[in-house]
Amino acid sequence: MTRIIGIDPGLTRCGIGVVTAGAGRRVTFEHVEVLGTSAAAELPARLHQLGSAIERLLDGEKPAAIALERVFAQQNLPSVMGVAQISGVVMFLAERRGIPVALYTPNEVKAQVTGYGSADKAQVTTMVTRLLRLGAPPKPADAADALALAITHAWHLSRGGTADRSARGSAPVGETPAQRAWREAEAKAGRRRSGPRA
Repeated sequence: MTRIIGIDPGLTRCGIGVVTAGAGRRVTFEHVEVLGTSAAAELPARLHQLGSAIERLLDGEKPAAIALERVFAQQNLPSVMGVAQISGVVMFLAERRGIPVALYTPNEVKAQVTGYGSADKAQVTTMVTRLLRLGAPPKPADAADALALAITHAWHLSRGGTADRSARGSAPVGETPAQRAWREAEAKAGRRRSGPRA
């Protein structure tokens, strides 16, 4: 069993999701929480608060790997800066403990967990709930996103990928367990699209 922490970084809300990866690409839910800081607080205080909480989680959970959202360009520069700052704190804390960090873009995670790279947050939450066999959807969305990151990396490792994926940018190819589960669910419900007739 391999313990993986997924982190959806942010200054106001930072999602933390923990899963264990077992044989046959099975992932099991362990823990989820959303760390938060006040937008009214000074930046150094916010980074210290989040860094201390993440440090506590790393030492308590003792993960074999961390899956972290890769910073990407968008119009909301303050949001990007917050993600980058917390990502730096996470990577610093991980390096001090010898924990490899894997980076994934939001679209990579969506594609792996839902089978669709442009899926919305509701679709991601639905599939995370199903894949982890949860009694209720994890909320808020930052919690589901963190678990989705952890699931994505668990499947990456199950296909023989390395724990350290920081320098790579492409998602694994082929049908994912989520895509297969979605296809099977559609077929069971009688909603699967029929292929072209011969």
